[in-house]
Amino acid sequence: MRLHRRDFLKKMGITAATFGALPVVGYSGPTARSHSNPQKPNIIFILADDLGYGDLGCFGQKQIKTPNLDKMAAEGMKLTQHYAGSTVCAPSRCCLMTGKHTGHCTVRGNVDFLIKPDEMTVAKILRQAGYSTGCIGKWGIGHPSPPNGPRNNGFDFFFGYLSMWHAHNYYPDFLWKNGEKIPLRNVVRHPEKHYKKGQEDLVGLASKKVDYSHDLFTDEALAFIERQRRPFFLFLPYTIPHANNEAKQFGEHGMEVPDYGIYKDRDWPEPEKGKAAMISRLDRDIGRIFAKLKALGIDEQTLVIFSSDNGPHKEGGVQPDFFDSNGPLKGTKRDLYEGGIRVPTIARWPGKIKAGTRCEHISAFWDILPTFAELAGAPVPEGIDGISMAPALMGQPQRQYEYLYWEFHEGRSQQTVRIGDWKALRRAPSRPIELYHLESDIGEQNNVADAHPDIVARAKEIFSTIRTDADLWPLK
Repeated sequence: MRLHRRDFLKKMGITAATFGALPVVGYSGPTARSHSNPQKPNIIFILADDLGYGDLGCFGQKQIKTPNLDKMAAEGMKLTQHYAGSTVCAPSRCCLMTGKHTGHCTVRGNVDFLIKPDEMTVAKILRQAGYSTGCIGKWGIGHPSPPNGPRNNGFDFFFGYLSMWHAHNYYPDFLWKNGEKIPLRNVVRHPEKHYKKGQEDLVGLASKKVDYSHDLFTDEALAFIERQRRPFFLFLPYTIPHANNEAKQFGEHGMEVPDYGIYKDRDWPEPEKGKAAMISRLDRDIGRIFAKLKALGIDEQTLVIFSSDNGPHKEGGVQPDFFDSNGPLKGTKRDLYEGGIRVPTIARWPGKIKAGTRCEHISAFWDILPTFAELAGAPVPEGIDGISMAPALMGQPQRQYEYLYWEFHEGRSQQTVRIGDWKALRRAPSRPIELYHLESDIGEQNNVADAHPDIVARAKEIFSTIRTDADLWPLK
């Protein structure tokens, strides 16, 4: 017997008071109350690449040192149930930019397919609201991106990698700046067997290593902040701790970093030393960014959010279990289990976000666009999937989702939906639906699908109706 929606939500412990006036299929659009700052805040969104839920000290890491991010959490808010857009980079970034989940967004996998130039993005919205917009780091929303791809999608300034494949190499022989190739002092060897046909000049390993791209990104970010004279939005998608997947073709591991720093004498495998050093280097440079904000006297006018584009990888010679990179979660990059999509997220805004707080609001990358739009006093476009989480950041009552949905198309099509504390997952359209109760089983160890056929039926209905099909993204 099918449960009425109200009875179904009650069975899951979700009340009408929790949802307010939430529509049946999930809220889309701005929140009813405005929590915007009368003075538009500067906004910095820092994105790590393949950083696991357990890779930061403030999220339970015991061996890798991240003092600046730990301080950021102590001075701000930890978002413990925040999710990436996908379990790999390109679709995750597409969700972040467009406010749409992977059942609706344009780029749903790491393939040669691009975000559309006429799509609304968070950068376009903020630029229309009077913001100066900059993207520094890895663009990587599909391939092959035209030289002006980021600028066509709302960014006044861009410096970094256009291609996700090019971004594997931390010592490239060029980067892009506002549509122009900028040569670097590195000399790159290209593999005889190319990683991807047509990427001959993009993949490889440097034989002469001088300019470390991550360091260049930080320098450009500091310069961008320094020269702003009006509210700004800086999207800073670093590549750490992604691996150079082509290094193994030259007999080297892929965790490229100038030095191992405080980890050089540890009795660890070389790739693990590299990963730890990369994360600590990222942490060091985030400390430099906060120091710059304070030096310019704009710290209290600036919202900074830090997150990761997906869970930890198994590439470049590293093993996620070595540092317990996914913490209590099951799965890694390319999984739709929690470890592949739940990411360590911190928000800091002195005087606005209460220091030392923990937020358990269930949110995702597609919430970033409406959140930033609300804070900037800008209209939210129709047809997105996200809701503003500005109230949650400010410690105010927050609308909740009925459910959140993901799909992933590498090899086979996986789908997952989170409904309150329940998580349903189907690893292929022909496979049975798995069901986990996250509040009591965060590690997704006990499949209780047989005991809850009503929730499984609801998940199956969502899997069939929530998505829009597209030529490149059929369920397979």
